Amino acid sequence: MIKNINHIGIAVKSIETALPFYTETLGLTFETVEHVASQRVRVAFIHAGNCKIELLEPTSPESAVAKFIEKRGEGIHHVALSVDNIEERIQEMVDKGIAMIDSTSRVGAGGANIAFMHPKASGGVLVEFCEKAAKQHDN
Repeated sequence: MIKNINHIGIAVKSIETALPFYTETLGLTFETVEHVASQRVRVAFIHAGNCKIELLEPTSPESAVAKFIEKRGEGIHHVALSVDNIEERIQEMVDKGIAMIDSTSRVGAGGANIAFMHPKASGGVLVEFCEKAAKQHDN
């Protein structure tokens, strides 16, 4: 079951440059920065009411986020949906003929299990399923 929008991922060249817009201009609350080596990104989480904003800064020119920025520029990268039992959600999409980038979940920022749907299957939007670790909240 899809529970809510967990976060909106925004690709940025520099977290330090982008962060003041969200914290000083918009008055949102910065939470933390984390390095996700497996995805070659640094991630900043910003509390934005009932969901989060996730700033994604590439740490390698080979990262998917670096390639995204090179091709499309900075901006919205993905929409993450909180789900129960991510493996069942992945199988549900496969059974419906939806192309998945990830055929099984992997660990992402914050220790969450994540999986991406191919954007060709969702009208050009990169959709992420996100199942938080038991100790974490959805918001």
